[in-house]
Amino acid sequence: MRYHVAHIDLHFEQEWEKDVFVQALFDAGFDTLDNQDAYIPSELWETNQSAIEALFAAEPKAQLRSVEACPDENWNATWEAEHPIQELPLGIRIIPHCAFGAGYHETTSMMIEALMHADLHNKQVLDHGTGTGVLAIFAKRLGAAHVLALDIDDKSVSNARENAALNNEEIEVDICKSVLETDRTFDLILANIHRNVLLANMPAYAGCLALGGELWLSGFYESDIQTLIDAAQLYNLQPIQTLSNGEWRLVQFLR
Repeated sequence: MRYHVAHIDLHFEQEWEKDVFVQALFDAGFDTLDNQDAYIPSELWETNQSAIEALFAAEPKAQLRSVEACPDENWNATWEAEHPIQELPLGIRIIPHCAFGAGYHETTSMMIEALMHADLHNKQVLDHGTGTGVLAIFAKRLGAAHVLALDIDDKSVSNARENAALNNEEIEVDICKSVLETDRTFDLILANIHRNVLLANMPAYAGCLALGGELWLSGFYESDIQTLIDAAQLYNLQPIQTLSNGEWRLVQFLR
C-alpha cells in the first residue's frame, strides 16, 4: 500500500485537546502518528486532501508543514516490528498490528479493570468496535458464556481473530456496518469508541440489551458525559457508575 506522510507541529497545552485533534486526524484517514509525522494511505490523502488542509486551517494550535509521498515499504511489517506482543493480566497476550487496543491506553485499561471486578459468569457479551479483540478476550476469559466482537474494519476483524486464537479463547468475530445491526440480546455491551459513534449507536445498544443488562461506554471526556447520559435516558438506560483514568471517562448504564 502506498502512503503519504504529513509533517506536523502540535502545540496543545492540554493533553485532552491534543487527543481530540488526533482523533479528528484518524477520522480523516490517518492511521499512524509518530511524533511529528502522521501517515495516511495515499488514496485517502488524494481523496481527502482539501478536508484535511481545512482541518489544520481551523486549528491554530496545529500546523501542517508539508506532505510527501513515502517510498515503497511494507508498512505493516515495519509497524509490527516496533510493536511486539503485549503481555497483559490473566496471561492474555495481544499482537496489536495496526488495530487500536493493545491494552495500555487509558480507555482500554479502564475497561479491563472494570471487567476484572465484574461477574461475567454465563453472560452474553457484545464488544462493539473490538479493534484487537482485547476486551472480548478478557470477557471470555473471565467467564462469559459467549462473546460477539464486531468492528467496521476488516483488518481489525482479522487481528481480533488472530488474538483470540493466540489466547485459546473461542470468540465470534465479525464485520459490521457503521451503525450496529444485530437481532441478538446481550447481558453486557462494551463500546470503547469515539463519542459520536456511541451517540449514533445508542438506539441499537438499547435495542439489543437485555432487561437488567449493562452498557459500558468509554472513549470520551468529562465534558461529553452529560450528552451521552441524555441520549441514553431516551432509551431507558440509567447511569449507575462513572469511572476515570486521566482525562478519560467510562460510564456504566443499566437497562
